[in-house]
Amino acid sequence: MRYIKKLTDISQLSDAERTALQPVTELFAFRVTDYYLKLIDWNDPADPIRQLVIPRPEELNAWGELDASNEAANTVMRGVQHKYPDTALLLCNEVCGAYCRYCFRKRLFMNENDEASKDLSEGLAYIRAHPEITNVLLTGGDPLLLSTRRLKEIIDALRGIDHVKIIRIGTKMTAFNPFRVLDDPALVELFAKDSTAEKRIYMMNHFDHPRELTGEAVQALDRLIRAGVIMTNQCPMIAGINDDPAVLSDLFRRLSWIGCPPYYVFQGRPTAGNDPYKVPIVRGWEIFREALRYGSGLARRARFVMSHETGKIEILGVDEKQIYLRYQRAKDADLRGRFLVYQRNDDAYWLDDLVPVKGGNAPLFPHETPAEMAISGPE
Repeated sequence: MRYIKKLTDISQLSDAERTALQPVTELFAFRVTDYYLKLIDWNDPADPIRQLVIPRPEELNAWGELDASNEAANTVMRGVQHKYPDTALLLCNEVCGAYCRYCFRKRLFMNENDEASKDLSEGLAYIRAHPEITNVLLTGGDPLLLSTRRLKEIIDALRGIDHVKIIRIGTKMTAFNPFRVLDDPALVELFAKDSTAEKRIYMMNHFDHPRELTGEAVQALDRLIRAGVIMTNQCPMIAGINDDPAVLSDLFRRLSWIGCPPYYVFQGRPTAGNDPYKVPIVRGWEIFREALRYGSGLARRARFVMSHETGKIEILGVDEKQIYLRYQRAKDADLRGRFLVYQRNDDAYWLDDLVPVKGGNAPLFPHETPAEMAISGPE
């Protein structure tokens, strides 16, 4: 597998395109695998796989912030985030197999950034000292770009902490380079040993479009499943890539067939550089709702959520006047489970763009209001 870091190494791009895109790559890192480039239909300028990894001039538009969800506020030490009591994030790598153009952590790939840490000893000590942490997410960057030996060191250390019951690995390598799994039996053996009956390893895969589910990708997932790893998929709603009910429903159904059911669809964060990939909340909800009209229940398990600074907020529904939300998780214990009503705004991209309806922020729960149950499900 070859990793390509220069636009000049992509023969399908014209000299004019390379010249126009060079300023983008000077600001936001570029990287892709030769495997993934083969999935692009180069005859189609709007090809969704192309949109996913090939820079666009519009990324230079002034829009958003580098840390749109203020992850800095939850960083307890270098490489460790602790936002919710039972979950800690270890940023164990600052490189990905390829760089999604809409990435919400693109700041990690800038030269001056040092948020990720190769030395996790202090982070592991922090987790060890906090028995409320039962769930650890390895992220970054992509943990599967670490060597199998290094991954084993990290996983063995976590398995030595009794209160850590779940290890999650956030990765897009099964899409960008499935041969990371197919060509490394030791990696599969590691997961088979450490994904046990009472302490599972979860793979949080990231497939954005059905065309990423190639034969090689499906085979890689199958090997991990047979090793005892629990599969899920999460992806953002991205303009030009999956902001189409037919595409999204096809993705959901195919994921359910191969044992990697949809988990979350994220409202894209207002991250700097992401102007060409943004989808307004209302339009995103309408696309998501329509996509959920098809397939079995296993294909319709995804929730449409927003990873806001204050917590993970599920978008439950939209009517002619209002948008209905609920905190799935919240940094502030008083917000957990709270039901929120905001004025409908078809131009809003983020919670901060919305105006609350007076009296609409009282904490309500399903057993207290049938109306909430009515709007929270798919059609």
